[in-house]
Amino acid sequence: MSLDAGTLGILDSLAKRWSVSKAEVMRRSIRKMKERVDDDDKRPTPLQAMEWLQGGAGLSVAEGDEFKANIEAERQAKRYWWEA
Repeated sequence: MSLDAGTLGILDSLAKRWSVSKAEVMRRSIRKMKERVDDDDKRPTPLQAMEWLQGGAGLSVAEGDEFKANIEAERQAKRYWWEA
């Protein structure tokens, strides 16, 4: 494996900062990148997210109705007497 001077400098400074070997810095970094890639793989595509939202976003009809009623109640409570 070959690393450029800038990357080697970063590797060295992280090893000193974390008080670990350069190999440990690389192991931690690789594990962290693997976690990020795995998280990205679990994230829905924009199209999947839109379909989920259009499908009710996981709410049942009763939950949606309750949410709507709560929002309407909040809006009514915030009206001034001259708006009623």
